[in-house]
Parts: sequence; C-alpha cells; structure tokens
Amino acid sequence: ESAEAAQPVDIELVTTGPGGEEATMSSEVTLSDEEIAQIAEGGYTAALLWHTSAAFTEAVTKGATDAFAEMGIEIVAETNAEFDSAKQASDVETVLALEPDIILSLVLDPVSGAEAFRPAVENGVQLVFLSNIPEGYTHGEEYVGMVTDDLAGMGIAAAELLGDAMGGEGKVGYLFHDAAYYVTNQRDQGFKQWLEAQYPGIEIVAEEGLADPARAEEIASAMLTRNPEITGIYAPWATPADGVLAAMLAAGRDDVAVVTLDLDTNVALDMVEGGNMVGIAADLAYELGETMAREGANGLLDKEATAFTDVPAIKVTADNLAEAWNESLAQDA
Repeated sequence: ESAEAAQPVDIELVTTGPGGEEATMSSEVTLSDEEIAQIAEGGYTAALLWHTSAAFTEAVTKGATDAFAEMGIEIVAETNAEFDSAKQASDVETVLALEPDIILSLVLDPVSGAEAFRPAVENGVQLVFLSNIPEGYTHGEEYVGMVTDDLAGMGIAAAELLGDAMGGEGKVGYLFHDAAYYVTNQRDQGFKQWLEAQYPGIEIVAEEGLADPARAEEIASAMLTRNPEITGIYAPWATPADGVLAAMLAAGRDDVAVVTLDLDTNVALDMVEGGNMVGIAADLAYELGETMAREGANGLLDKEATAFTDVPAIKVTADNLAEAWNESLAQDA
C-alpha cells in the first residue's frame, strides 16, 4: 500500500431525526427564572411511561424528577411497559385517569403507539418522547418535542475507542442492529463510517446483522470461527455485547478488543476487570431526562419547543469509569 492510501479521510457526521430533522443541542433548551416561577404557580403534574427498567431509565427518571421538582411539577405516575406495546397502551389509559399535564415516554412501536397515545393527545397532554415518535404525529400538534442522544457522536466515540485500543491496525468484526430503527442505525453507521475514514490501517472483515440480541453470542462465535484474524469487535449496545463477551470467553480469545454503546453493569465490570471490553460510548441519560422535562414545560407555556434535541456522547474507559458513570447516570458506580 502506498503512503497516501493510509491517510485518514476528513468526513462530517451529523445526527438527524427520524424524519431528517436537524438536531438542537440540549444545552439550548432552557427556561428563564420567570418561566419557572410561572410554571410553579400552575400546580401541574407529570407522568413517566417507560419502556423498560434499567440503569438508563433510572437516570432519565432522576434527571426528569430533579427538573420537575425545580418547577414545582408533581410526578403522579411512573410505569414500565417491559418492552410490550400492548402493556404500554394500557399504561397510557391507566395514567390518563390521573389527568397528568405532561407525559414523558419512549414509544415502543411507532405504529401501534400512534393509536395508544391518541387519547393523551385528545386530552391535551403535553407529550415529550425519547428517541422515537409515533407514526403520523406532527411536532407542535400531537407532541411537544423529542429528545435522544447524539447518535453520530456515539458512533464516532465507539470508533475512536476501538481504533485507539487496536493501535490503528487490525481486522474488525461489525455486528449491527438489523432493524429499521433510526437510533441504532445512525449509531452503527456512524461507527462504521468513522472507523473506515479515520483508521485506514483497520479493516472491517466481517459484518453481521443482529435482529435478536439473544443471538449475539452465536453470531460472534461464528464470526470468529470464520475470521480468526479478527482482533476487534463492535457490538451495537450492551445486551448483545454481553453475548459477544461470552463468545470471546468460550473461544479463549482474550486478544480481541470489544466496544459497545450504553453503560451497563456487565460490560463495565468486564472493562474494569481487564476483560475484552476496551471502551463504551455513553450518552448523558440524566441530561436526557432534564431536557425532556424542560420541553414539557415549554409545551405548557405554549413556547415553540425544538422538534429534535440531542444530548452529547462521552467516551468511557476503565480509567474514567467512576466519573463517567456519575456524569451519565447521575449515580455512583
């Protein structure tokens, strides 16, 4: 290879919303002291309708709770749909009986979710969504705003963590989320494009789509068998990363560097114990919650809220895990 062929390429990656919306940084979603005082006088309430229970949702809840407390907004309900769209629909119904002014939620299925949240829309509830929008909903009409992580930034962070851990050289296996979901799709693509552009000495030699996270171990094992030269693997989030780590252990491959996205106990533990996990790209989950709460308040004030807002990504390694855990999840590791 010529020297020119091994130069990093300059590319720009930006996060866009599910409908191609331009992203606004979370730091721009603010309320003045007067606005906070005005909201505090309103006796408003809010409900949190989550998709699952995890360190991530706990941190989003904490961010929202602290922001709502500052505005004198009482949280009247918190639910967990356990990744079940039907349960989410019944959660909406149950919570509406409490007449909340604001609902924060992650919609599990945009299609059935459009129907599930319709009664909330009809009751004039200020809806703020995390990482997803019900199909056919229009910003400023059915919902106030949507907040997610800096998707491109998460992919870039993962690429740099892996590229640097591998010393800029070697062969990589790429496990991407095989589903039409703009959040994981942009994160995965961001990783791939950044790694290829910035680390010309690294080659992605195997790519496998992953629809069911439970199959990650089997896919990673097969990938290693077919491509034993692999010394780096990307897993799209923490659950499949657990499977990848199990595959490395079973194959006795402690020489393979693994990166993933989203902080979770197992992957973090593997990393601090000097296992295969070399880095985790994380978002600021606490800040997601704070931002969602502020968007809901903007809706109550009839202020034009941003359609699509994102929070920054951070790089987590064994060296900064304790600080990063606190920064992302607002709790001690």
